[in-house]
Amino acid sequence: MKIKYNKCCPDNSCSDSSCCGQEKTMTTAKEKKEIVIDFLFLDLTVCERCQGAETNLDAAVNEVSAILSAAGYETVVNKINVNTRDLAVRHRFLSSPTIRVNGMDIALEVKESLCTECGDLCGDSVDCRVWIEDGVEYTEPPKSMIINAILKEVYGGHHKTPSDSAPYVLPDNLSTFFDGIEKKA
Repeated sequence: MKIKYNKCCPDNSCSDSSCCGQEKTMTTAKEKKEIVIDFLFLDLTVCERCQGAETNLDAAVNEVSAILSAAGYETVVNKINVNTRDLAVRHRFLSSPTIRVNGMDIALEVKESLCTECGDLCGDSVDCRVWIEDGVEYTEPPKSMIINAILKEVYGGHHKTPSDSAPYVLPDNLSTFFDGIEKKA
């Protein structure tokens, strides 16, 4: 937004734009703030947990987009298919699916249960993420949980960013998954 100030007299008695032959211009740019949502997953073709997480994420973002826009936020959603060990390490992937808002996982803890679809993909027994909200366990993140995490990031103050200084170790469960995929290939 550009605001033009044309008053040059100290007592503001002159409002003519050519007063004293001077124009004063002040530019203010309303900076767009950004909410970055990373959706990390192993598979969207057969895994119902990943599919449900994507559906609920899309619905949650659609529901809060007007609020975020009105508050001056731009929303960026990155959908990342973590299909290699290298990607898992690069993104410090802990469990599938994962949703992070400005780098922070929306769940306080990582809990998992047997995922038949991902097990079928890799030919081994693997666990995928479950979500706990209000004491109830879900195999896909509830839309309300995603919305609350986004709004908490916007209105709950600044959160410290996750520490990348702690060494990352690929979880055994993901290692089992990638071993199986590599054997099948």
